[in-house]
Amino acid sequence: MMTEAFVNASVKPLDSLDMLSPYEVAKLQDKSQGGLYRLLRQCALAVLNCGSELDSTRTVLERYRTFDIQISHKHRGVQLNLINAPASAFVDGELIQGIREHLFSVVRDLLYVEDEFSSCCDGLEPSAMATNVVFHLLRHANALQPHVKPNLMVCWGGHSIARHEYEYTKKVGYELGLRGMNICTGCGPGAMKGPMKGAAIAHAKQRINAARYVGISEPGIIAAESPNPIVNELIIMPDIEKRLEAFVRLGHGIVVFPGGVGTAEEILYMLGILLREENGKLPFPFIFTGPAGSEAYFETVDRFIAETLGERARGMYEIIIDDPHGVAVRARESLKEVTAHRRATGEAFHYNWQLHIPRALQQTFEPTHANMAALNLSRNQPDYELAAQLRCALSGIVAGNVKEPGIQAIEQYGPFELHGEPSVMQSLDRLLSSFVEQRRMKINHEDYRPCFRLARPEGSQTGT
Repeated sequence: MMTEAFVNASVKPLDSLDMLSPYEVAKLQDKSQGGLYRLLRQCALAVLNCGSELDSTRTVLERYRTFDIQISHKHRGVQLNLINAPASAFVDGELIQGIREHLFSVVRDLLYVEDEFSSCCDGLEPSAMATNVVFHLLRHANALQPHVKPNLMVCWGGHSIARHEYEYTKKVGYELGLRGMNICTGCGPGAMKGPMKGAAIAHAKQRINAARYVGISEPGIIAAESPNPIVNELIIMPDIEKRLEAFVRLGHGIVVFPGGVGTAEEILYMLGILLREENGKLPFPFIFTGPAGSEAYFETVDRFIAETLGERARGMYEIIIDDPHGVAVRARESLKEVTAHRRATGEAFHYNWQLHIPRALQQTFEPTHANMAALNLSRNQPDYELAAQLRCALSGIVAGNVKEPGIQAIEQYGPFELHGEPSVMQSLDRLLSSFVEQRRMKINHEDYRPCFRLARPEGSQTGT
């Protein structure tokens, strides 16, 4: 049944999740504090809202405030009942195939985290436990493919990018796809969609029928970055820290396109890993690239890294401007090094167990005002520890920009306040100011109001 913008429909899974226990159904429909209903509704709505240009969880939830999802048992299996779902998810009354797959990926991942991980990995120390949790989640989602040579390139970049930057991401994806590489992104629009779209054309030309377009998201961000329609493997990790670890454990190299605060957070996360002595001999391609005209963006990021983390950190990545062919060739050469290293050391092709990720990058960071103010933004600590602290600062700003709990906290208590060493704060001020000036904070940049301010020891404050 269809109204002007909404559809009511009943949907059954195609292959998996034909059976759920009464306990699982009750958990998914539980609207109490510990129940899964709120997360299920929010993630399902994000999937159904594919193609949206909204990047505010609150705006999405408000627009579709009458949307509901219910689960029922039928004699032939489980059924999802969608009430007032976005009409754009349907064609002639039928749910689009890819969206149907994404919808049941949400159910699969939410249930698995809730029901099967409460007692996972008993006896392991916390860091090893986090790594094993990520492994189990990826394995349960059938994302691990053993005995396949490394070919999965992770592409990071902003959802709010200019048109010429988006077109460039497609060109890079095309060149990667021509060389048989698969794509993994954060699953949303912009630089997360472009590489997949370009690679899809290249894979079709090369007659690659089992191409992979892996999208990794998490409940806090998915409504603001709805999965793009190219994704054919959607994975919902429980939080941003496990999402980031999934990228670097599953992927074999990383290409970074222009972005905003979220992309800078990802860069700092990776640098916090690569700067560790334990990872010094592990080959891991890390390439920054963008079209002509994006030099200022990478110069700003490069300068920020040099000023805060030092010259050693600058040696962990390379910058290639306006050369999609060059990026793909460099990625292919680097993947040969990755393959040779893993063969020589007996490491799995499908999961990077050897990569050491410090506990500081695995611990869940809750972006409250108190936690943001308590961050140690000083160079009086190892470079990798400062990278982890800066990562948390930017993660909090992302939350304040687009995640509902962060937005509520800002409305109630005002902007997050960051404190730190003056030189670090000045560098952070320049970085964030450049993101605002280049309109990289949100899609609707005209209405953007900073959710943070930088406090200085002498008492003056700057809000970017």
